[in-house]
Amino acid sequence: MSDLAPDSPLVALPAAVFYPERAVPAEGWLEHLETRLSSLPARLFPAASRLRSARMVARVGAEGTALGALSDAALRERCLTVRAELRRHGMTDRPVARSFALIRELAGRTIGLRHYDVQLSGGLALLGRMVAEMDTGEGKTLAATLPAATAALAGTPVHVITVNDYLARRDAEEMGPLYRALGLSVGTVVHGMTPDQRRAAYLCDITYCTNKEIAFDYLRDRLALGQEPSNLRLKLERLCGDTGRMDKVVMRGLHFAVVDEADSVLIDEARTPLIISGETDPADEARRAREALALVDRLEPGEHFKVVRDDRQVEITESGRAELARHPLAEAKRWKGTLRREEAARQALTALHLFHRDEHYLVRDDKIEIVDEYTGRVMADRSWSEGLHQLVEAKEDCTITGQKVPLARMTYQRFFRRYKHLCGMTGTARETAGEFWSVYRLKTMRIPTHRPPRRVRRPERICAAAEQKWRRIAESIGRLHKAGRPVLLGTRSVATSETASRYLGEAGLPHVVLSAAQDREEAEIIARAGEAGRITVATNMAGRGVDIKIDPALAKLGGLHVIMSERHDSGRIDRQLLGRCARQGEPGSTQGILSLDDPLLEQFGGPVLLRLAGIPGVLGQWMGRLAFRWAQRRAERSHARMRRSLLKQDQHLNTLLAFSGRIE
Repeated sequence: MSDLAPDSPLVALPAAVFYPERAVPAEGWLEHLETRLSSLPARLFPAASRLRSARMVARVGAEGTALGALSDAALRERCLTVRAELRRHGMTDRPVARSFALIRELAGRTIGLRHYDVQLSGGLALLGRMVAEMDTGEGKTLAATLPAATAALAGTPVHVITVNDYLARRDAEEMGPLYRALGLSVGTVVHGMTPDQRRAAYLCDITYCTNKEIAFDYLRDRLALGQEPSNLRLKLERLCGDTGRMDKVVMRGLHFAVVDEADSVLIDEARTPLIISGETDPADEARRAREALALVDRLEPGEHFKVVRDDRQVEITESGRAELARHPLAEAKRWKGTLRREEAARQALTALHLFHRDEHYLVRDDKIEIVDEYTGRVMADRSWSEGLHQLVEAKEDCTITGQKVPLARMTYQRFFRRYKHLCGMTGTARETAGEFWSVYRLKTMRIPTHRPPRRVRRPERICAAAEQKWRRIAESIGRLHKAGRPVLLGTRSVATSETASRYLGEAGLPHVVLSAAQDREEAEIIARAGEAGRITVATNMAGRGVDIKIDPALAKLGGLHVIMSERHDSGRIDRQLLGRCARQGEPGSTQGILSLDDPLLEQFGGPVLLRLAGIPGVLGQWMGRLAFRWAQRRAERSHARMRRSLLKQDQHLNTLLAFSGRIE
C-alpha cells in the first residue's frame, strides 16, 4: 500500500469509545498462576529484549542518516508522512523507527538536545510496555519524548505523569518546542486549575501532570458519569441532546501513560488510597477530638497500651480497656459504646506517639500540612482519615477542621492498571521488578549508561550515638569545604535537617537547607548546589527529578560529594540520593555516616545485631552495616505487605459492592 502524499488531510473520526479504559479482570488463583508463569520468559531470556532493542536502535540510526540534510520545511512534510504511516499501520517497527529518527533530528534543531542511543533504548522499552531503569542523570525526560510523541502522532492521547507540579511545568516547557515542531499540542495540569482549564489541557495531544492531579480528576469524572457510564448510553444521550454528564467530564479516558519516577508513583504512593470527600461539622469534630485526647490522658505506655512500630499501630491492653471504661467521659453519650470509645482512644494514641511534627507533618498558618515521607514534599489539601487529622490538629492547638466523609475512593494500583498502555521509567526499579510485574504486568529493563560511571562509594561509618555522628559529619564537610568541593547532605525529615543545620552552624560552615518547609525555592537552591564549596542540606525531595549542575572546574577536585545521614525505609530512596552525584560520567563520591540510634534501627533493627554493632573496632563497624541492611529489608517487606493488603482490600470491597456498581 502506498504512503499518503505529504499534504493529504488527516480526517479525525469521532471516538469509537467515549471514555476508553482497560477493564481490570478479577484475580483468582488461576490468574495469579498465569502471572507467575508469564513472567518466566522475561526472567530467563532477558537478552532477547536487549537484542531486539539493539536492532531497532541501529534501524533508527539508518532512518536518520538522510534527515540531517533536509530543510525545516522538508522535515515538516516528513512529519505528515510519519503521522499517516503510524495511523495506518500502528506502532510497528518500520513507522516507529522513522518516528524515533524524526524526533531525534527535530530535538537537536529545536531544544539543542539529541537523543543518545541509550535514550533510544529507553524509549523503545517504554513503547514496549516496560519500566526502563535508567540511572539518574541519563536523560529520562528527553527519553520520554520518544514514546510520547510517537503515540501522539499515531492519534493516541498521551499523559506524561510525574511526581510534582514543578517537574510537570518544567518538563512541558522544556520539551514543548520539540512537540510543537512535530505538529503536536502540549498541555499541563497542576494544582489550582479550574475544570475548564483542565479540560483544555487534556484535549492536547500530550498532557503533563502529576499522579495526584490525574487520579483525582479521574475520580471526579467517575462521580460525574454516575453508576451507568456505558459507552452506548453516553452516545445515545449525546444523540438526544442530553450532554449534562459529558459536559462535566474533563478527561478523554485512559489511553497511554508514561510514568516518570515509576517506583515512587506506582510502588511507594500505592500505600495511600485516593479519596474524594465531603466534610462534617468542624465544631462537632473539635469536641470529639479534644474529648478523645482527654480519654487517653491517664494511659501509661507498656501498662495500658503498646506501640507496634513495625506496623505503625497502637494496641490497647486489657488493663487499658478497663482504665478507659473507668474514665469519667465514658459515661457521656458519645463514649458509652465500647467499640467507639476504644477506637477513638487508639486513634488518639496514634496521633500522640506515631505522628511527629516536622517529620510527618508541618504546622504552617494554623494548619497541619502532611509531608510525604518518600519525597519530603508537602502534600497540599491532603488529610488523614477516620478523625486522625483532627486529633493531630487538636494536639498542635490548631483550628480543627471538619472530617472528610468519603464520596469516592480507589487505589493507585486500580487506577493505573486501567490505562490501555502503561509504562514507566526510574533510576531504581530492580528491587521492585517482581511487584511491577505482579501488580501492573510491567516488565523491567535495565538501560546501560551513556558513559562509564565514575562514582566512588566510600565505606559507611557507624557511630554509637547521634551526637558523635553529627560531629563526624561536620568535620567531614569542613574538610571538603576547605578543599572547595560541593557537598550535599541528605536527611529523612525537616526536623533532622534543622538538627544538621545547627551542627553546621556551630562549626562555622555556611550552608543552605532545602526541605518541605520552603519547597518554592527548590529550583534555585538545587541549581546552585554544584558550585564550588557549596553545602546543601536536603530532605528526600532532592533525590527526585532535579538536576545538580557541577562546575567543570570541579572535576579535578572529585566533583560533588553526597553524605547520607540516615537510612530510609527503602533502599531505592537511598540510591536516588546517592545518584545525585557522578552523573553522565562526571566524577563524584558518596558516603553514609550513620548512628546506632537511627529511627530505622529503633523500629526494625534486631537487638542481637545492635549489641554486636556496639563493639568497638572493625567488627562493630561491619556488624553495624549488617544491622542497617537487615532493618531496611524488614522495613521493605513490611511496606510490601501493606501494599498487598491494600490491594486485596480494594479488590474485596469491589467484589462486595459489585451489585450496586463500582465503588468509585
